[in-house]
Amino acid sequence: MTRDSENTATPKDKILVCGVILPGHPKEFEGELSEIRALVSAAEGVVVGEGILQRRDRPSPATLMGKGKVQEVKDAIDQYGPDAVVVDNDLTPAQGRNLEKAWEVRVIDRSELILDIFARRAQTRQASLQVELAQNEYMRPRLRRLWTHLERMEGAIGTRGPGETQLETDKRLLNKRITDLKAELAVIERRKQRQVASRVGQFTVGLVGYTNAGKSTLLNLLTGSEEFAADMPFATLDTRTRKWVLPDKRVVLLSDTVGFLQRLPHHLVASFHATLEETLQADLLLHVIDASHPDAATQMAAVDEVLGSMSAHLNPGVLVMNKVDRVEDPLQLHLLIGNREVDVVYTSAKTGDGVDRLTDMVVRILDEQSTVVDVFLPLSDGRTFATVRSMGGLIEEECMEDESAMRMRLRLSQGSLGMLQQKAGPQARFEPVS
Repeated sequence: MTRDSENTATPKDKILVCGVILPGHPKEFEGELSEIRALVSAAEGVVVGEGILQRRDRPSPATLMGKGKVQEVKDAIDQYGPDAVVVDNDLTPAQGRNLEKAWEVRVIDRSELILDIFARRAQTRQASLQVELAQNEYMRPRLRRLWTHLERMEGAIGTRGPGETQLETDKRLLNKRITDLKAELAVIERRKQRQVASRVGQFTVGLVGYTNAGKSTLLNLLTGSEEFAADMPFATLDTRTRKWVLPDKRVVLLSDTVGFLQRLPHHLVASFHATLEETLQADLLLHVIDASHPDAATQMAAVDEVLGSMSAHLNPGVLVMNKVDRVEDPLQLHLLIGNREVDVVYTSAKTGDGVDRLTDMVVRILDEQSTVVDVFLPLSDGRTFATVRSMGGLIEEECMEDESAMRMRLRLSQGSLGMLQQKAGPQARFEPVS
């Protein structure tokens, strides 16, 4: 007698979504609540129902939304039986407690959902610690919600004192864990800073942009690497740096890091500050944009806002309009650029279209920040010869008439030239070419 195989996969949580649109709330052209729906899917949940929205001039201090909408959500909960309700706003601890009482179901706000996705995506030790730190910072003012079950035993012998003691104990433990996480992250970040410092002299390029804009796919295409890339939010959490060999054999370092999002939780920005800072310090920033997305303009503004909040002085950048193979109306691309005075290149990391133009643009920018120099090396200085050839940028070379030395004309960035001068043997001679 045979038995039918059973599906052992963990069932996905059923999620009802709702939210309040407040003044200044960015419009979502794919439909209101479309982004939070995508985030729920990224967290491996299933959205049930149509979603419930309310427009308000200001949030209700007690429940975020009005009493009528609170009841409307309760009616939808009774109809669909979700495992949780996701609110597309950040809730105060009091609002979260009140909504859970009213709805009698688990309530998750926007920040908590994003933190959950980050926790699922974290692969390295640094990313895991950064996510845990952000989660604990988020949880600290909300610990009381975890102890609401004590309220149902109010007045029972032995509940009040131990409940208060346990809450205070949890607070102390959580504060200690936050301190320990910050200390461990500081050690990792100092090690990363030493790694970044060791790259002095090498031209660095950073990929920034909205989540799921195609940064990792572009990194793989340009560098020949095989980093994880997927059509999902926050596929990348760690800064990944790979060598990009340009047509003239010069090598630049290309870094990809975590994508941005509208209303990104400030705990996450703070926790990942060191990771983001590594990319923002690059000599050139490539702002990768999903040009086919209906919300592309809003996403560009969100990235600009996060970048501006982290650093007031950013190095020059290039707009990379990616996924142009999906754009039906070319006029849409020009509307996205608007009056921005910045270099723009149109690419498709999926098909490879426009990548040569992007490479040429990076070469031009690198040339503008480079100098041409003649390096005279004794033929016996094999170590410096190997260093020169590994740096690329060789324009021409010739053996001197007495065959005692070689002249090599190079185009190098100022950093690379300084590094070469430090490593060259004592008999090496450098002459700038006007």
